[in-house]
Amino acid sequence: MNLARHHGVDLVEIAATAVPPVCRLVDFGKYRYEIAKKEKESKKHQHASIVKEVQLSPRIDPHDLGIKLMHAINFLCDDMKVKIALKFRGRENAHTEVGFEVIKKFIADIAPYGQPDFQPKLVGKAINLMISPLPRNKRAKNPHQVEGGSPPEADEAGEAPTKPALQKAKLPVAIEPATSGLNDAFSKLEVK
Repeated sequence: MNLARHHGVDLVEIAATAVPPVCRLVDFGKYRYEIAKKEKESKKHQHASIVKEVQLSPRIDPHDLGIKLMHAINFLCDDMKVKIALKFRGRENAHTEVGFEVIKKFIADIAPYGQPDFQPKLVGKAINLMISPLPRNKRAKNPHQVEGGSPPEADEAGEAPTKPALQKAKLPVAIEPATSGLNDAFSKLEVK
């Protein structure tokens, strides 16, 4: 203790059960800082998995299924897990095979981006499935992103373009003048 006071540091007991007890001379504030720094560094290398949920129904329209598939692909390409929940209502419970067909189609379409963690399970009135993203080197590129890596911008109507490489070309369309004898104000209109 005299040695610790002389050097202006703390005396920390390392092993109390040892004979004689093992102690160490350290600056306790600096010691706590180094431990916190090591913990923070180790947390950087851990990956917290985020789970996003996509809900389906057995009577889903093919276009709606495509939209849900697009969202799931975006989530998987952002290294998030996707939980698929297909919920049955009323008489749909009698025909669960229809729901399993929808899930199988969804799994087949999403195969280049992720794989199911387990087989689809019927739990109560829903079929549940968890899909994990494939490693980046085995995963297909996100088809909904432009070359620069950011998602495509929406057009004036608020809809995302289906093919970002193709821009809507505005071609001039000439309207032929009306052949009737009436004075038509729109007969010489040219739409660009």
